[in-house]
Amino acid sequence: MKHPLAKRHIAWSDLSPSQRLATVLAATLQIALLVAALVDIAQRPAKAIRGSKGMWAAIAFINFVGPLAYFLWGRQPDSDAP
Repeated sequence: MKHPLAKRHIAWSDLSPSQRLATVLAATLQIALLVAALVDIAQRPAKAIRGSKGMWAAIAFINFVGPLAYFLWGRQPDSDAP
């Protein structure tokens, strides 16, 4: 007997076209934020980042929150870095 709180697996084919589109758009946004954060971390001098580059690179892999946190709080605001 299945546990009453067990989640049912939802297949891609079970989603409506609008749910599929929303999923693809969310995934695309997540990947774009991750890539933008990682590129910025790699190119920006360490002195222009609050904390270590490694820490922010690891945080960037936290869906949506990580890259946004980096762009909001990880970068030094008054730097000449790209």
